Amino acid sequence: MAGKPDSQGRGRTPRGQGRKSENRNSGDKEILYGYHSVFEALKAGRRKFESIMVHENRSDKRVQAVADLAGEKRVPIQTLAGGELDRLAGLGRHQGIAARASSFPVQPASTLLTQIETRTDPFFALILESIEDPQNTGALIRTALCAGVDYIVMPKDRCALPSAGVSRSSAGAMEHAPIFLTTNISVLIRDLQKYGAWVSGLDAGADKGLFEADLTGNLVLVVGGEHTGLRPGVRKACDFILSIPMETHITSLNASVAGGIAMFEARRQRLGLNA
Repeated sequence: MAGKPDSQGRGRTPRGQGRKSENRNSGDKEILYGYHSVFEALKAGRRKFESIMVHENRSDKRVQAVADLAGEKRVPIQTLAGGELDRLAGLGRHQGIAARASSFPVQPASTLLTQIETRTDPFFALILESIEDPQNTGALIRTALCAGVDYIVMPKDRCALPSAGVSRSSAGAMEHAPIFLTTNISVLIRDLQKYGAWVSGLDAGADKGLFEADLTGNLVLVVGGEHTGLRPGVRKACDFILSIPMETHITSLNASVAGGIAMFEARRQRLGLNA
């Protein structure tokens, strides 16, 4: 079985057992804003909604779609003046639609490892290592879902955690994403290696090019932060460091762009497609 501790993965000898238990309080409320965030959160059914709020002068197909879905789920709808919506959404672009809802239900890394234990097929995990820009985080989450990533992992600090802003940046895709938090990425990488995973870090100036790497089997892709790349401890824990070949003197790409290229190269290989 591909995910079990006694499996060989892609020739890896399983290492010892043990993992840390982590918890995060996800009971707080937040204001979601923007059509896609609210609509996709309603569809996903992973949050508890207190109310949906709609601009008093807005009436169109999107508002009707949200209202219909809210009705099915018995979520009350309020009409508010634009100024009230602006105040609730802060600096966020609400598009005339917002919602009071519970915070996004992230899971601990221990749950990720438990899920891997029961898999019979190869897994594909993405680790966002110190991605601090909510727009990059949202873009990477949306791309990960499109590229067939099974698990998305973030550190508990030094990163843009799942939030209303990240949901908005992902056009609501975050609401469907399997997101896990860890206190120590390096430790989690070693735990994933025990389950037969090969861990590839993405960083400019690596010795090996992305398109030369084998990205099939149990794969963990680590995307480094916008300004610092992979931290030394995380870099050392990876099996390989990969870079994307460049045609110009520009030496690096935006984190979400680089991550997207790498994820879809992995998807191409995992589907057995020719270049």
